[in-house]
Amino acid sequence: MGLTARIRTRDGWAVSHAVVTVTDMAGTQVMRAEADAEGVVHEPTALAPGAYTVIVTAVGYGPVASSALVTASGRAEVGTVTLARLGGTELPPPGPWTVDPAHSSVAAVAQHLGISSVRGRFTEFSGSIEIAPTPDEGTKSRVAAVIRAASIDTGNGMRNDHLRSPDFLDVERHPEITYVSTGLTPVAPDRWTVHGELTLHGVVRPVDLDLAYLGTGPDPWGGTRAAFRATTELRREDFAMNYNQVLQAGIAAIGTTLKVELDVQAVQGESLPGGL
Repeated sequence: MGLTARIRTRDGWAVSHAVVTVTDMAGTQVMRAEADAEGVVHEPTALAPGAYTVIVTAVGYGPVASSALVTASGRAEVGTVTLARLGGTELPPPGPWTVDPAHSSVAAVAQHLGISSVRGRFTEFSGSIEIAPTPDEGTKSRVAAVIRAASIDTGNGMRNDHLRSPDFLDVERHPEITYVSTGLTPVAPDRWTVHGELTLHGVVRPVDLDLAYLGTGPDPWGGTRAAFRATTELRREDFAMNYNQVLQAGIAAIGTTLKVELDVQAVQGESLPGGL
């Protein structure tokens, strides 16, 4: 008897503060019910047979309206209702998240000899993400990361050693590369520009990341994970890495720009669960 519904976000998360309002064809409210902590609405009061409009609302989300026809059973089964965040901006559940290095990658690509690319990655890093409490505060979300400079790996030992030397990263003097966000600008429903400061080779520069949110879901260990992909482009000279070898034909052996590609999995919580 009565009204049943499940209220979810696009990623399937419960909207616990949703409200379902039922009006008759004259626009008069005949029922109002709130979702529980699981986003489920169950109102046992029977409805009189007839046609109704069901309106689902929640703070920070766009409303959804649909029609319902109630038979002699007095029951209206609305099913699952998906709400979109206002402005189209989707975010993972709020609170702290911890980057999982075992399932993430930090890579950089440089042009080599003007005709091909050399790809490197850092194998030791950590990071944290703080998602703002409400969708309208999404621009207050934060990210911070620390990379161990000596963990650079290009698949070639001699090249790795050269990149760790004072010609490039100078890992003895500058063992860490850090990034701390300073702001966030939405550019599409699931994309942002992250503004932040990158400390590399002892130089601090503002660097923007093009960030895409890929979704959220459960993992096999009982946790919740969110996936992101971010890219940016750096100029070596901006970070006082001016080494270059010019070949006889006038071609630089190594390009002056680096393409940075970040593929990140983050686990909900302030730390990683054991055994991951």
